[in-house]
Amino acid sequence: MAHYALLDENNIVVEVITGKDEGGSTDWELYYGGLRGMTCKRTSYNSSAGQHSNGGVCFRKNYAGIGYTYDETRDAFIPPKPYASWVLSESTCCWQAPTAMPDDGQIHVWNESITNWEVIS
Repeated sequence: MAHYALLDENNIVVEVITGKDEGGSTDWELYYGGLRGMTCKRTSYNSSAGQHSNGGVCFRKNYAGIGYTYDETRDAFIPPKPYASWVLSESTCCWQAPTAMPDDGQIHVWNESITNWEVIS
């Protein structure tokens, strides 16, 4: 089975469906998009942060989720931006904090007002 993301007029994912695997003479993206009157793009649940979970070829950087944006130029699904200060990694099409989370064994949360990590007590 294959998965397909249905996009609104702003290329935002509004639904992800299970459908037919690609192959044969049918273009399933066009078929499913035509049924809904929307743009449809195939997505792979094996793709995350630019990596394939089974060592295969990554497909469109990330598995599409509702609220993700499909970027035509990058041919990638990009999750919603969590904070204004975070920047997009071109290699993963995921958002990254401007400073790395400390690796000190403590639990941290991002504090956008100070644009840094804070320890949870």
